[in-house]
Amino acid sequence: MKITDDYLNKPEVFKDKNIVVPTYDVAEMRAETLKNPEWVHFGGGNLYRCFHAQVAQDLLNSGDLKTGIVVVETFGEDLIDSVYHDFDNRSLTVEMKTDGSFEKTLVAATAEALYFHKNNVTDVASLVTIFKAESLQLVTLTITEKGYAVKDSAGELLAQVVSDLKVGPEFDQLANTMSKLTYLLLERFNANQTPLAMVSTDNFSHNGDRLKAAILEIAQGWYKAGHVSADFVAYLSDDTKISFPFSMIDRITPLPNGEIAEQLENSGIEKMKPFVTDKQKMVLSAFVNTEEVHYLAIEDKFPNGRPALEKASGVLLGNRETINKADLMKVCTCLNPLHTTLAIFGCLLGFDRIYKEVEDEDLLKLIEQVGFIEGLPVVENPEIIQPEQFINEVIYKRFANPNIPDMPERIATDTSQKIGIRFGETLKAYVAAPDKDVRDLTFIPLTIAAWCRYLLALDDNGVTFEVSPDPLLPELQAQLSTVKLGSENVDLHQILQPILRNDLIFGLDLVDIGLADKIENFFAQLIKETGSVRKVLQATLATHAKDIQK
Repeated sequence: MKITDDYLNKPEVFKDKNIVVPTYDVAEMRAETLKNPEWVHFGGGNLYRCFHAQVAQDLLNSGDLKTGIVVVETFGEDLIDSVYHDFDNRSLTVEMKTDGSFEKTLVAATAEALYFHKNNVTDVASLVTIFKAESLQLVTLTITEKGYAVKDSAGELLAQVVSDLKVGPEFDQLANTMSKLTYLLLERFNANQTPLAMVSTDNFSHNGDRLKAAILEIAQGWYKAGHVSADFVAYLSDDTKISFPFSMIDRITPLPNGEIAEQLENSGIEKMKPFVTDKQKMVLSAFVNTEEVHYLAIEDKFPNGRPALEKASGVLLGNRETINKADLMKVCTCLNPLHTTLAIFGCLLGFDRIYKEVEDEDLLKLIEQVGFIEGLPVVENPEIIQPEQFINEVIYKRFANPNIPDMPERIATDTSQKIGIRFGETLKAYVAAPDKDVRDLTFIPLTIAAWCRYLLALDDNGVTFEVSPDPLLPELQAQLSTVKLGSENVDLHQILQPILRNDLIFGLDLVDIGLADKIENFFAQLIKETGSVRKVLQATLATHAKDIQK
């Protein structure tokens, strides 16, 4: 069987493979979406396919939604062609439960898939028409943190943004994703000035503010250059017109696993094996493997109305303060910092799976110290989710799940863009708290030092490994270029200062807050010889680890 088979008229084909199918008519959903589009999503990757599309499917199944999602890619042309178009905009979600079982769901809630690029005039025109539609209520995004960047690490506008500001809203000349989004909002403004919610659901704190700041950077630049009116900037600045809600999203979604693909094909489901595309060399698949646990908490600020999101599995709504607390709890304390810690040490110590790291006594103790001992004391309880329950679930249920074949290298991608959020907010909380001293921290500074050690691209055995992609990699590795394993005659203080002082990386100046000496000392120990990473980790745990209460 194929996932493109007719599930309404031949449900037995899917039932035979234990695949849960939608209950709505896709043709009707697509026709309604064409007439009255309500939801656009940018970034059609794996998280979208197993979460946002599933939210829409839940509401379509219950009759609370009549339209589907229009998914948009600004980069992944191959993704649109080879995953969406070739499989009739459908996807198979494989939910991997902790008991080892799989639950398979056919997700068909994507109404249309568009490649928003100057080379695809038809799709650009379609999306402009959709953005002019008064029925459009929300635009969600999963474009990764770097997708929001309009400035470099020095705070200067990126070259492509400088060019975009100069040419103005001429779509075929725009390069930056934020410029292209601003162009679409200008089309809506010029058509009818109808309100709209722009919802970043990417995995970092204050994501709504980051999106708003980036779009206003473009709009104000265009205004100063005489390309747009002050009224357009006012439209974007007025949250009763264009809102930028905060959100917190949480579902571990690794790259498609070859073993799972083999099991699916052996059961008789065709075309499940991951493949590499010809043009962009992307590794893609018609299925997504993901975990059972999932949360999407969104600030309930939708000036043009919204679907009944709260009726979908895993979706929580609240005010900005509540969502911010939930987000900070997860991104800055209970999940993401622990993930990044495991990613850094996992790459250095030769691990290929996150769950195997949690089986390692030293690494388990390390994330317990980072989370329970150093993180939880400064976390604010969001009430809609309990931090203690959440972190226990993360460490002992989710990270430990052998059916989640997640890799340290995937988590280590773009660490320079993440580390300020994942540790910086906790550091800020310690600096601000009258009864805390940031210099008392041990395991967060150790992890920051280990990241600098990771940038040397040598594992603990002294063997070269490939560092995960990161936009600041050339800059950071250049600063560390004189450091070698066993280096003794180098001025580590002078070498590390520019990195540790960079508040665009860490969110604050680590020298000013008094942490740099500790990080430098750890780094010196970590580069001493082969095996130092494990030795330093064990020694630090032996002298500084505190008992935890689970």
